[in-house]
Amino acid sequence: MADDTIMSNKNESFYRNRRVLITGGLGFIGSNLAIRLANNGADVLLVDSLEPEYGGNLFNIASVRDRVQVNISDVRDASSMKYLVQGREVIFNLAGQVSHIDSMRDPYTDLEINCRSQLSILEACRHHNPDVKVVFASTRQIYGKPDHLPVSEQHLVRPIDVNGINKAAGEYYHLVYNNVFGVRSCALRLTNVYGPRQLIKHNRQGFIGWFIRLAVEDGTIQIYGNGSQRRDFVYVDDVVEALLLAGATDSCNGEVFNVGGHGPVSLADLAELLVEVAGTGAVRYIDWPEERRAIDVGDFYSDSRKFEQAVGWHGDVDLRTGLDRTVRFYREHLNHYLDGDTVS
Repeated sequence: MADDTIMSNKNESFYRNRRVLITGGLGFIGSNLAIRLANNGADVLLVDSLEPEYGGNLFNIASVRDRVQVNISDVRDASSMKYLVQGREVIFNLAGQVSHIDSMRDPYTDLEINCRSQLSILEACRHHNPDVKVVFASTRQIYGKPDHLPVSEQHLVRPIDVNGINKAAGEYYHLVYNNVFGVRSCALRLTNVYGPRQLIKHNRQGFIGWFIRLAVEDGTIQIYGNGSQRRDFVYVDDVVEALLLAGATDSCNGEVFNVGGHGPVSLADLAELLVEVAGTGAVRYIDWPEERRAIDVGDFYSDSRKFEQAVGWHGDVDLRTGLDRTVRFYREHLNHYLDGDTVS
């Protein structure tokens, strides 16, 4: 508990009155980060396109709406980004297209958002705000199918879908701009993040949010195969803490770090635990759809020790507690997260 207090106090003092920009700031992770920063007294600017399918939702920041600035803009608009990065001391670069299925159906849009736009943001920083610190939200998807478990940062980067390729390119742009141009940057490779304010309208941005919706609505969670695939899951508050620590710590510059959960859990066990916590829902096992099987990585769980050693971070919220908090949130606010309510 003492270490947790030290981390929280460090973040609170570092970010108080600090000028922060969050791209994708109305989305899942961005809005949770914005709330934490606003409560810490930071000067917060949120940039989001509010594209209906990507999870941006003004309700996400309802509790701090009067304490943050919001700019409805697309990171693909280079002119806007040149202006918006100016005067900011820390940028949390969270905007992205995260659906692996969508990246295979529409690879050019994924390329624009996850690759070209990242280069535009970094160019804007290089020319208009070279002293800024940038933290990039990367993904475990860039590793592809693991050769060994748990997966450390030394594992080969070998994506198996378009999204993974473009996210890897975006990550490497940040490292190059750190190493060559001095735009201080680092990347956090996030595993399966879950929690309040996650997009649950459809299942193309990760299965856990969809599972949670089905449980809350007393629906049936469908598990492919026998559900033996193992994953690690990290609660969004723990990810927010990781982002804040990375933004406040210059020893992270030029580095990539895994940020994962407490250890492997099978999808079958996850679904059964979720139904138990919710007290509603059911689980059914079905055959694999071919389009999903083709890009499934099998077992995957990450080794986060490098980041733990660098900044003292560790995930505090266990899976049962995180699922309970998340289910309670959606039971109270579900109408704001269904079709037609993304900008309510």
